[in-house]
Order: sequence, then C-alpha cells, then structure tokens
Amino acid sequence: MRRLQIILLAALTALATVAQPLPPDSVLRDMAARVLMVGFTGNSIDDNSPAAHYVRDLHVGGIILFDIDLTGTAKIGSRNITSPEQLHRLTSQLHAYAGDRYRLLIAVDQEGGRVCRLKTQYGFSPTVSARYLGTVDNPDTTALYASRIARELASMGINVNLAPVIDVHNPLCPPLGKIDRCFSDDLDVIGRNALITIARHADEGVLCVAKHFPGHGNATADSHYGLVDVSRTWQPYELEPYRYLIAHKSLDAVMTAHVYNSNIDPDYPSTLSHKTLTGVLREQLGFEGLIITDDLYMEGIIDHYDIREAIALALNAGTDILLAGNNITTGFEADRPDKMIDIIVDLVKSGTVPYERLLDANRRIDAIGCLRCKM
Repeated sequence: MRRLQIILLAALTALATVAQPLPPDSVLRDMAARVLMVGFTGNSIDDNSPAAHYVRDLHVGGIILFDIDLTGTAKIGSRNITSPEQLHRLTSQLHAYAGDRYRLLIAVDQEGGRVCRLKTQYGFSPTVSARYLGTVDNPDTTALYASRIARELASMGINVNLAPVIDVHNPLCPPLGKIDRCFSDDLDVIGRNALITIARHADEGVLCVAKHFPGHGNATADSHYGLVDVSRTWQPYELEPYRYLIAHKSLDAVMTAHVYNSNIDPDYPSTLSHKTLTGVLREQLGFEGLIITDDLYMEGIIDHYDIREAIALALNAGTDILLAGNNITTGFEADRPDKMIDIIVDLVKSGTVPYERLLDANRRIDAIGCLRCKM
C-alpha cells in the first residue's frame, strides 16, 4: 500500500510539472508585450505615433514617461512632460488606446527633490527630497508630501510611481546619497517613512515601486554608466527595509539594481540573478509582488550582455516587467519594443525561457488590481 502511494504521488508530481502547451503565436506575443514597460519621444501623440503603436497594436503592459529627452537636446521639457494640461491629455490618449482590453501602467520617477519628472517649471507642485523627509522624520510631514505627489500623479492619469528609494543613505554614493535620494542611514527611519509614502500613494490608487534591490546605497559608482561592483561595500542590513515592508504587507513592487554583488551571486549582476531575485527576494524574504528591472539598456547591463541574453537572464531570474525607457544617449529606436517582443517569443518557443515563467509574470501583472493598492 505504501509503495502504491509513493508511485501515485510521483505520478501526480510529474503531471504537475509537465510543461504547458504553448498558446497561438498571437497570444504569446500579447503575453510577451505585457511584460514590457517602454518609453517614447514627444509630448503629444496621434494614431501614427510609436506610442500609439506600442499600446494599441502591441499591447505593451506599461509606458514610462520622462520630462527630459536624453536621446536629443536633453533640455528641460524636451520629452513627454511640459504642463499639467499637456500631460493629462497625453495619458488620456494612452489609456484610450488600451481601452477596456487591459489596464495600462503609466509610470514616472517622482521621488521628490532632484529626481522629479513633474517639475515646478511645468506648473506642478513643489516637492522635497527623501533625505529631507528622513532628517525631519515626522510622520505628518512625510504623509503631507507623499499625498501631494500621489494626488497629482493620479489626477494626471499616472498610476505607477517608481519610488520610494529605500537604499541606505551614504553621502559618498554618486547616484543616490550625493543627491539626497535616500531617507536615512537609520533602518528604522527608512522603514517608517517608506511605509507612510507607500500607504499615501495607495490611498490615491498609485502603485509604488521600491528601489533598488538588493541595495545600491553603498555603491561608489553609477550603474547608468557601467556595471557597479558593490561586493566590498554592500552590507546584509541593506535588505532590512525590504524585510520590514514585506512584514507590514506594504511592498507591492520592487525595482532591481544593476549592481554586481558577489556576496549573493558571484556570476551575475542582481537584475539578471536568479539567486538574488528568486533566492533572496522571493524565497528568503517572502516577496510575492511585482519585480521590475531598472532599464535594461543602461550601460551597467548592455555593455556586458547583448539584449537577448539580458532578457533571458532577467526573466529566468524572476523578473515580471522589463523596463526599456528608450531614453539613452545612443538614440531612440522606435522599433525597440517590437524587437524585444520578437526576442521573448523566440526565447519561449525555443525553451530558453519556460512558458510557465512568462505565464507567471503575466499573472502577477494581472493581479495588480487585487493588491492593497486598488488601481
């Protein structure tokens, strides 16, 4: 009897792990598009614009907006944002192209302080830096500024804020500490201010994406311009803000860091690391929400991996959304999302990326509306 039970259990386990048959190519392409968050140039769109194509035809899962175009003039207001009226019109068009077919994610980096896409120069409300809020460390002050940002984003049709930064403050870190993007070097201060920030955004129906996992705060260089090795400077306590927010059921989405950290994975940078994203974030810390890459075309990744390899590694590592802002100094490529979809479909059909992994990513994206933040 015992032997029969073992045989039956083994058979059931085998059936459960059999790869599911692939859907038709049209469905597979939709699923591939859904895991993309992409950018475009211009502050207005029409039926012939690349942005219209991305949403209406490709059905990309997300759009990221910038106010400065790094592929061109790099002047204030040279990209997607110039005024409240213009921005509201733009996002309304984007949502209309998605229609009732799916929930389009529209994201910006509105941290406050130096990283602020909705600037006062365009007619938006003033903000303060995370460092200011962490120094004051007053719950009412943090709630005030977080609510102001969240309400303004929601009123503009933006439903994702790529914030807050929950890296540990180090004044020597070029892309973070030196420009006041971190709350504090005190883990308790980081945790409670991030908790308030995320809650106030959720009140307005805006999803927060905490960043940059597993910790970028002690880096000595900027991953926009190359792969950053934090192996000697990273400390295990940099995981604590994530552990704190997960324990408070407050962490809905996380952005990865393009850092190499041999303490966790001696082979791959964090964005492409199964040991980091699945092993630590999902299994060790118990995170069940969305994992979003930092931009895959940043030099920290693209200088070391071709895009096909980077996409395969990122998806297999456990990523749900691949970010490609198309806003780098090498220029804007209108067909970049099309190419990325082709790559994902080919990776899945060849078995390099299991279909179940793509299915899992789509399920997590679909579940956003069921999260604490009702979008």
